[in-house]
Amino acid sequence: MPAREKVLFSWSGGKDSALALHELLRDDRYEVTALLTTLAEGFRRVSHHGVREELLDRQAESIGLPLEKVYFPVHPTHACTNSEYEEIMGRVLRKFKDQGVTLVGHGDINLQDLRDYRERNLATIGLRGVYPLWQRPTTRVMDDFIRQGFKAHVTCVDGQRLGGEFAGRLLDADFVSDLPSGVDPAGENGEYHSFVFAGPILRTSIPVRVSEIVAIDKRYYAELLSGDAPAEPVSIPPV
Repeated sequence: MPAREKVLFSWSGGKDSALALHELLRDDRYEVTALLTTLAEGFRRVSHHGVREELLDRQAESIGLPLEKVYFPVHPTHACTNSEYEEIMGRVLRKFKDQGVTLVGHGDINLQDLRDYRERNLATIGLRGVYPLWQRPTTRVMDDFIRQGFKAHVTCVDGQRLGGEFAGRLLDADFVSDLPSGVDPAGENGEYHSFVFAGPILRTSIPVRVSEIVAIDKRYYAELLSGDAPAEPVSIPPV
C-alpha cells in the first residue's frame, strides 16, 4: 500500500471545513497532520467568522489535531492586503513542506477563481491543494452536514443579503429552508459563516451560547461565548 500523503488542513471552524475534514480523515490516501487557521492580530478572532480564539482552541482540542494559528495584521481602515497575506502564509506553508506535507486541504465547493488563486500560491511553494467537497451541489453539502450529525451556530451574515435575525441561529434544516431566494444554501458566496460545536469529528461537544448580535460594517455577528464565560466588550475586526 502506498504511503499516505500528508495534509495540512485549512481550518475555519465552520461547516464546510468540518465536512471536508471529516472526509479526509476517513480517506486512507491521506494523513491529516495539523489544522491551519488565520486570525486577526490584536482581535484574536477567526478571520471572516469573528469567532473568539478560545473557542477555536477548544475545537482543535476536541478534534485531536495540532492547531497552527497564523495572525494577520489589521489596519485602521482595512484588513491585511493580498501581498501581506501571501508573504506570511508562504513562510508558514514552507515550514510544513519541510516537515513532509505535500497537500493543503480546503472546504471550497464551487468558486473556481478562489481555487485558482489557492493553486497558484501553493504551486510557488511546491504544494498542491485537495478539495473533498469540490463541485458537490450545495444543497447536498447541507444535507450531508445535517445528516451526519454536525451541529453549528451561524456566526456572521452579510447584511446586504440576510437580515440580522439569521445570525446566531442553529444551522439546521429550518435555517436552510428559511433562506431567501438567491442565497446559496451553503453560503458559498459569503452569505453566512458558522462555528461547529458538535459532530463526528469532535470527541466531545463544545458548550457554547449566543450572547448578543452585533451589527458591524454591514454584517451581523453572533457573539459566541463558551459555557458560563462572562460577556466581554465586542471588538470584531473589519473583513
